[in-house]
Amino acid sequence: MSTNITKLSSKGQVIIPKPLRSAHHWETGQELVVVDLGDGVLLKPKTPFDETDIAEVASCLKYKGKAKTIDDMADAIKQGIKDKY
Repeated sequence: MSTNITKLSSKGQVIIPKPLRSAHHWETGQELVVVDLGDGVLLKPKTPFDETDIAEVASCLKYKGKAKTIDDMADAIKQGIKDKY
């Protein structure tokens, strides 16, 4: 983790130093989410989709049939690798 110093402008703007923008691949126009941590703020890139968890999306998996076992899944992975290589 590196330390950089910047200033808040009279318009409330902060310049993010070039090495940090480059390291995070932030280009002009990048939208950032500002998270208030109480004693500071966290800048995170805005993602194109809202965060979800597996419970929210699992219902869209309309698999019909007998549940697969771990061994079934391992065999399918091995077969996929064999087919690819």
